[in-house]
Amino acid sequence: MIEMRFLRKKPKKPVALSLDIGTEFVKVLIFEVDGDQGKVLGYTRQRQRLSDMQGGAVTDIAGVVSTCAKAIQTTFDQANRQASQVVVGIAGELVKGSTTTTLTSRKKPNTPISEHELREIINAAQKETLQKSRHDLAWESGYADIDVQLVNSAVVSVKIDGYRVTNPLGFQGRQVEVGIYTSYAPTVHLGAVQTIVEGLDLDLLSIATEPYAVARCFGREESSDISSIFIDIGGGTTDIAVVRSGGLEGTKMFALGGRVFTKRIAAMQKIPFHEAEKIKLAYSQHKLEEKDMTRVQEFIANDVSVWLSGVELALEEFSVSERFVDNKLLPSKIYICGGGSLLPDLKRALEEKRWTESLPFAKEPEVQYIKPGQVTNIVDTTSTLDSTQDVTPMALANIALDLADTETPVSGTVSRILKGLRS
Repeated sequence: MIEMRFLRKKPKKPVALSLDIGTEFVKVLIFEVDGDQGKVLGYTRQRQRLSDMQGGAVTDIAGVVSTCAKAIQTTFDQANRQASQVVVGIAGELVKGSTTTTLTSRKKPNTPISEHELREIINAAQKETLQKSRHDLAWESGYADIDVQLVNSAVVSVKIDGYRVTNPLGFQGRQVEVGIYTSYAPTVHLGAVQTIVEGLDLDLLSIATEPYAVARCFGREESSDISSIFIDIGGGTTDIAVVRSGGLEGTKMFALGGRVFTKRIAAMQKIPFHEAEKIKLAYSQHKLEEKDMTRVQEFIANDVSVWLSGVELALEEFSVSERFVDNKLLPSKIYICGGGSLLPDLKRALEEKRWTESLPFAKEPEVQYIKPGQVTNIVDTTSTLDSTQDVTPMALANIALDLADTETPVSGTVSRILKGLRS
């Protein structure tokens, strides 16, 4: 009697998309979830039309949907796989993110901390941040009743009686200090992103603020004690995140990115935008003749100074924040990424000493590019992600892995709170 053996195919591992809807480019990355890692199967950059995005905000939904659809299909073809779930990045000067630290004195310090008690602490922190975000947006926009919605939320630090823990459940103690990062955006801004996802017939896994994602790109273990400033320079915005001792202090964004420099070159040379973009890229790659390199540098010098002033003002807000009562010194390590960071003048500007003199740095800042290989949990099997502008979509994929992590009780608690707030 012959024994028949039927070989069963191993089920394919789940795949998902990260979608970075930038001012200049749509970036789409498809990745396979393999345990605690994401393996990149395909990646595409698709240029946006000039009229579709302004300052990181969507101005033509149909146009963005069309561009995204092309990029996604190209990515599917590369990977020979398809995905329906997506994590989307959001940026722009009206996207507000900050970390609120709530100190709670427990009436029964000898009893273990329960999930219900932790949920109440987190709820209080979120309500406080929501009020502050509404106030800030009303002041900046001039609209007193501007409607805002929660984008994403995450616990970034927990201390019990001054002792830092990763999971407070079950611990005893009198003082519980929880730092929770929450970000909010105007409903019109957030709604546009949701409409785009619906138009692409995708399931929205999460919307994440891009500076938060970039600040988390080194992974949990590597970033647990890191103190750094992360600057993501895109086509329409510059996003800044400050991390101290592994905890995210907050994020700031302002509407000035690489497109401003392209427009300046176009105006000075009296040429179309697309030709000016080619000149800017050639300048960034040192492919112009020396006299032309000097001319471009002179054209954009004033805009570089304005951009640097924006960075200085954003960091000044962090240095005078009440969150810096114990230590007002800013981290002296600066990491930069994004397509706009390829313009060498911006890195040189950050390396100049004069702009830091008015800010409380412990020592002169050290400026480094973030490379794709530094995004800890994302493995590029395609060998196509080779530029600092590819970091953000990889960082968004890393956030998606965090969302799939069910082993962290604090994250699970936050997820349940988010569902309650959105329902």
